[in-house]
Amino acid sequence: MRFGDWPQGATRFVMILWAAIALLVAPQAAFAQDQAEAPAAEAAAAEPATAASDATPAAAGYEPLGPEWIKGQPTPGGWDVQPQFSPIGDTASGLHVGLMWVMGIICLFVLALLLWVIVRYRRGANPTPSKTTHNTFIEVVWTLVPVLILVGIAIPSISLLTDQYQSPPKDAVTIKVTGYQWYWGYGYPDNGGFEVISNMMPEDEAKAKGLPALLEVDNRMVVPVDTPLRIQTTAADVIHSFAVPSLWFKIDAVPGRLNERLLTIDEPGIYYGQCSELCGARHGYMPIAVEALPRDQWEAWVRSQPGGTVGDEAEAEAAAPAPVADEGGEATAEDADGTDAAAETN
Repeated sequence: MRFGDWPQGATRFVMILWAAIALLVAPQAAFAQDQAEAPAAEAAAAEPATAASDATPAAAGYEPLGPEWIKGQPTPGGWDVQPQFSPIGDTASGLHVGLMWVMGIICLFVLALLLWVIVRYRRGANPTPSKTTHNTFIEVVWTLVPVLILVGIAIPSISLLTDQYQSPPKDAVTIKVTGYQWYWGYGYPDNGGFEVISNMMPEDEAKAKGLPALLEVDNRMVVPVDTPLRIQTTAADVIHSFAVPSLWFKIDAVPGRLNERLLTIDEPGIYYGQCSELCGARHGYMPIAVEALPRDQWEAWVRSQPGGTVGDEAEAEAAAPAPVADEGGEATAEDADGTDAAAETN
């Protein structure tokens, strides 16, 4: 090689050397980049899972609610009605508080009158008693004022009664509650017709799970929240009564009769009640446990039951064409469609 050509040879050599180094380093850089991106991807995937676990309750699937979800139950030393979690309960609780104030004011007013009469008209202060036998003004007042008070109480009371016995809408979820001696059965005629049998959970098992003894059951009545519920009650033997105080709900279960009321629950949670009609020796051991869930979780629970269906699934099954056996003995929906078409043509 001539002396003048060495710059070109050196340049070519440097370029070849740089390309070799790049080929050696590139896979390692790509591997390092993948290693750096993997934790970030795992963290990004973990964030939705964490958010889902923090949801109240979880967004998908069915999991029985734990003791932290108990919202309606008796409390030791309680002296007022339970907190309410239904629209009717809110209205009725407000009326109850208002009536307590009215009764308190009337009692204080009557007590003040009695004390005034005792002091003013005692023998020492009034040695010569009055001979007055009538006072038109007082008689009008003590007749008119109670009437006005009763009318003021009657107006919201009648409105509350009317609201409690409104007919459920057509899209309400139907639950048939049957009272037995001594347990409850919950049927879901709109969702496949399955029935859940509910017995009181043994006391030691309930305490071990942190649940209230004598109130917890093995199978709860699971319902969706913010959804109109058509509660139908009947009994298989004697009269029972389905009552849940925190939902302001009570309706008798009478053999041979179907009673019906509308119920809507505002919040997810567990609400306890008991049979409120003396029905036999174990009347005190047939508690009621209502588990209210978001709609998607309730639908997941329904699908987990034997024969449980949701929404259009039941209609689709009912509307599905009946299978017709072909020559080989196998039934196909296409054959059924063809048969129907041929029948229409003929």
